[in-house]
Amino acid sequence: MSEESVSRRAVPYHCPFCGETDLWPNEPAGWQCRGCRRVFKVELLGLMPAPTRTTDVEGGA
Repeated sequence: MSEESVSRRAVPYHCPFCGETDLWPNEPAGWQCRGCRRVFKVELLGLMPAPTRTTDVEGGA
């Protein structure tokens, strides 16, 4: 699959401000809500570290 055929833009399901689902792409990398007329973008900030399992050393029954 070529890079041109794959969209690199994350598609939101609703506006984070008003909940409207009528969203349109807004260049260069944002989304325009037709309900409240706000423009926003979806951005990944990072990944949380995987939880580590610890055993209860002090014991229990």
